[in-house]
Amino acid sequence: MDTPGPVDADPYLSPIFRDADPDRAVLAVIGLGYVGLPLAVAFARKGRRVVGYDIDAARVARIRAGHDETGEVAADDLREALAGGLAPTADPEALRAAHVILVCVPTPITIDRRPDLGPLLAACATVGPFLSPGSVVVFESTVYPGVTEDVCGPALAAASGLEIGREVLLGYSPERINPGDRKHRVDTIVKVVAGQGRALTEALGRLYGALNGGLVHQAPSIRVAEAAKAIENAQRDINIAFVNEVALICERIGLSVHEVLEAARTKWNFLDFRPGLVGGHCIGVDPYYLSHLSQMIGHEPEVILAGRRLNDRMADDVADRIAFRYRAISRDSMRPRALILGATFKENVPDQRNSKVPQLAGRLRRHGFDVVVHDPHVDPAAFSAMHGLDAVGTDGLDGHMADLLVLAVAHDDFRQLDAEGIRRMLSPHGMVADLPGVWRRTPIAKRAEYWSL
Repeated sequence: MDTPGPVDADPYLSPIFRDADPDRAVLAVIGLGYVGLPLAVAFARKGRRVVGYDIDAARVARIRAGHDETGEVAADDLREALAGGLAPTADPEALRAAHVILVCVPTPITIDRRPDLGPLLAACATVGPFLSPGSVVVFESTVYPGVTEDVCGPALAAASGLEIGREVLLGYSPERINPGDRKHRVDTIVKVVAGQGRALTEALGRLYGALNGGLVHQAPSIRVAEAAKAIENAQRDINIAFVNEVALICERIGLSVHEVLEAARTKWNFLDFRPGLVGGHCIGVDPYYLSHLSQMIGHEPEVILAGRRLNDRMADDVADRIAFRYRAISRDSMRPRALILGATFKENVPDQRNSKVPQLAGRLRRHGFDVVVHDPHVDPAAFSAMHGLDAVGTDGLDGHMADLLVLAVAHDDFRQLDAEGIRRMLSPHGMVADLPGVWRRTPIAKRAEYWSL
């Protein structure tokens, strides 16, 4: 019977890990959402056998039927994967067949903005009973340094009864999914990999490298890979916070931040970030993982939290400025009607995770506006049920001529509107608030009721 190698040797070199060889291992992907499904499909389209597990049986059924409601996987690619090696399931027993398990569950924050490791620990509890000597578990979820080995490792050990680092090995390869981005996909981007031991790190490099032509960076440790992921989105958050602050300053002195940025971009090393509402599952969440670690070790993270505070309140600041401008140009004492265009956290995707539009709408309601939200990518009934806000589909727009028209998300559907299309949604003496500034060169922007940052 195979036994683990000596403690001072690289355990991946032990014969018990032969079935985890990256060229032949049966894979399992835990979580078939924005990260897990594209990853599972990419491996299956390369001819790999992939068990795709998700706790949502209804979503699994939709995937089996060839439909991904996130829009991240093309229908043809999903059908190809299903005809090949992808087996979606909601039955954890299917995980018993896998030798390499890739965990792609969300890592949200709590109401007090602390890391919520509940989904990650639940995944460990699900996976653990089906591990066997020689299994490899790789985490893709965003965490702070130390979580993979210090939190997930003990959780897997408790659920499996196996020794982590000898009988079961851990790896980390942070996801870099950008919802709606057709260029930067799992098969085109550089993947960072790290494992317990040099041999496992190299093996994970071969595994992921088979997807993207070898575009792999082998980090020297799991903690380095965890830290790299944590700072990626925190850096972007800070840069956007700076531009948002500049936008608020420009608005108060009568300048268009968009015109200011156009001029600044002519310098060769200017960093091109745009102002706006910062939502989504990554940028609005990941900095809190890094700040939590910082506080645990006794360092108060001034820059990271300052950027988060500014971006978190940007929706309120924008709503306040819109309401101030509206009251300055309108003498109508009746409850004005506001129509917000866009509900998702970014353009051209159905992803509503951590969208700041509900916050914007709620603040406008407190300013006395009767608010309705429209987004062609979002089911209005589901949005209303989730946020307690009125929403309409495309068919219902005709009955909602607005006193205040707010462009919150620059979907292509809205970018393509001409002045006449905008006016059809606007009362004769209404106001347009164009947050992304995409209409500023249309004739509507020449009128006094147009506002933008």
